[in-house]
This record gives sequence, C-alpha cells and structure tokens, in this order.
Amino acid sequence: MLDSTDLKNILVLDIETVPQYSSYDQLDETWQKLWSKKINSYIREGVTAADVYDRAGIYSEFGKIICISAGFFFEDKGTLYFRVKSFAGDDEKEILKDFSDLLDSRYNSNESLLCAHNGKEFDYPYIARRCLINGLKIPAILDNSGKKPWEIRLLDTMDMWKFGDYKSYTSLNLLAAVFGIPSPKDDIDGSQVWSVYWKDKDLERIRTYCQKDVVTVAQLLLKFKGMQLLGQENIITAN
Repeated sequence: MLDSTDLKNILVLDIETVPQYSSYDQLDETWQKLWSKKINSYIREGVTAADVYDRAGIYSEFGKIICISAGFFFEDKGTLYFRVKSFAGDDEKEILKDFSDLLDSRYNSNESLLCAHNGKEFDYPYIARRCLINGLKIPAILDNSGKKPWEIRLLDTMDMWKFGDYKSYTSLNLLAAVFGIPSPKDDIDGSQVWSVYWKDKDLERIRTYCQKDVVTVAQLLLKFKGMQLLGQENIITAN
C-alpha cells in the first residue's frame, strides 16, 4: 500500500471542533429551532435539544474550529523525521487564514497530498465549509469543485483501511492498537474537547491532544507502507 507515494509530499492533519457557544441557552430563538431540527434524531423521552448541545461541534453549521494540527515528514542525513505544529486559538478565522496560507504556499502542486483519519467525511469538508462561512477562499487543494477523481489529492487512513468495505467505521484509536502504536487518547478523547475548551478553558491540553492524533496518523502511514514506526526522538513538536 502507498508504494509509489512519497511521504515527504504529504501533510498530515487533524482538527478539533467545539460548539460555537458554551451552552444552548446562548443561542437565539431562530438558532435554537434550527438546532432542534438538526438534532431531532437524538431526541428521546426525557432528552431535550439543550441536553445534546455538546454534540454541536460535530456540525459545521453549529460548531467552530479551535485547533488545526499539521505535520510533515522530512529527512536529515538519511534519517526520517516528522514535525508537527498547531494553529490554535479562539479566533477561528485567524486559524483558517493561517492554515490556508500554508496550504496555498507549500501544498499546491500536483504532487502535494493531505492525509487525515476520516478526513473525507469530517476534516476536509469541515475546513472548507468554515472557510466559506468566515468569508475566506477555500484552499486550492481542498476545493474539489469540478475536479476529476484522479485530480483530488486527499488521503484518508480510514478510507484506505476499508479496502472497499463500507460497512463500518474504524476509529484511529483501534487502528493504533492493531498496529502497536501508542494511543493518542491517553488523556482525553474527542467527546471531551468541548468541555475542556468551554469549561476548563484549557486550549493547550486540546492542542496536545490534536498533535497526538496527527502523529498517530503519520505512524499509521508508515505501517501502511510496511515501514518501521518513528521513535519519539524522531518526532518534533512545535507550537
């Protein structure tokens, strides 16, 4: 798998998202109705739209991006390394602009590739939609409008693992366990991000978690190529 793919052409990424507001009560009446309609399938006896507002970060219409972590492979004196950094903060537009500038300046060739776990269903469309909502141009590599299938430069480790089998979702944490990669969920998982952001106000903890996911996807790519995992000394993190 990926035999003809040069790792150095790949930018690995992950995003963390939260509801746009800290609580359902902060939505105006129009948006409360829209949320209730969107989340209707989760409503059961004794459960209200307010009770499940913590899910709002999943949906690009009701959530926002608070962190994008990205990493790339490089070689130095014949040794492979992986470097990861994050764009994080409360200002989503600034995050998206800085990340878009990176993509358009360094990942705009026919050889450039992006990779994320479940990226085709979540990360890629979420970034594109939030760019539009914030009045920003979609980065060229993420703008698939009018492109032929072979022109799309987006990889997805979950999609690759399916091998054409579309019956189930395989989490990154499960694949990490399968391939002997340290779990990225050793502190928090995705369901806790909204609370860590809105209640604990701990963006640094979220940044660290997001970077761990990126490193895990990078290690998974190595396994998919039949290569050895990188040691911690070969992984460089930067804010």
